[in-house]
Amino acid sequence: MEQARQDPTDWQGLDWQGGRTVRAARQGETVFLRLSEVTSQARVYKQALDRFFRTEYRDWRPRWGDFEVDIAVHVQPGLPGVDLDNIAKAVLDGVTGALFFDDVQVARLLVERFSAAEEAIYLTVRRRGAGA
Repeated sequence: MEQARQDPTDWQGLDWQGGRTVRAARQGETVFLRLSEVTSQARVYKQALDRFFRTEYRDWRPRWGDFEVDIAVHVQPGLPGVDLDNIAKAVLDGVTGALFFDDVQVARLLVERFSAAEEAIYLTVRRRGAGA
């Protein structure tokens, strides 16, 4: 089974758009997102992603069909834990309408937590059956 991208250096060489809070890149039918904040407050993700897709990233329009979503949550050791299910729901709500029309289109979802020096959330959203 394929795993979420743990190491953000895997994403070097992509043409990134966005700022400090949200960044995105596209490679074929795959969109890569980096969120610079890990929080349990769903509205933070929804607001940041909505603003980003409305104002900064117009390289993708929502599509129909099945999608696969990998979410890698990087947290600093020793900090309070985060509920991965809450983060996944908030992030999916934030990309719904921008990458796909409805989160029912997510046919595969992988959410993992990793210890890291810098907190961030990395998403890989791809159309099912499409290569990177």
